[in-house]
Amino acid sequence: MKIYGIKNCDSVKKAINFFRSGNIDFETVDFKESPVGCDTIDRWLEQIPIERLFNTRSTTYRKLELKKSNLDSAAKREWLCKENMLIKRPVIECDDGRIIAGYDEDLYKELFL
Repeated sequence: MKIYGIKNCDSVKKAINFFRSGNIDFETVDFKESPVGCDTIDRWLEQIPIERLFNTRSTTYRKLELKKSNLDSAAKREWLCKENMLIKRPVIECDDGRIIAGYDEDLYKELFL
């Protein structure tokens, strides 16, 4: 499985700690070192609603003043493609193809333990 995010994100750190404590193998993909493109975003959007994947609470969202833009789904997708810091973190790509966005310890326990 892969955990997508950034190293200094608290939610990503919690997810990594969860999987380590459960002895679950994973690899990490840091958006800053390996940005994801539209093909990956589109694959994620097949399972995750754009409202869940697009992080309106991020510093980047506030810095870019995107609230003023009243973005529709297509515009949000375009922003996710060009600015990975707007992606809700972490994004978990499971070996079976499932995609999970955000840290949810109860869901993780249900799915992985």
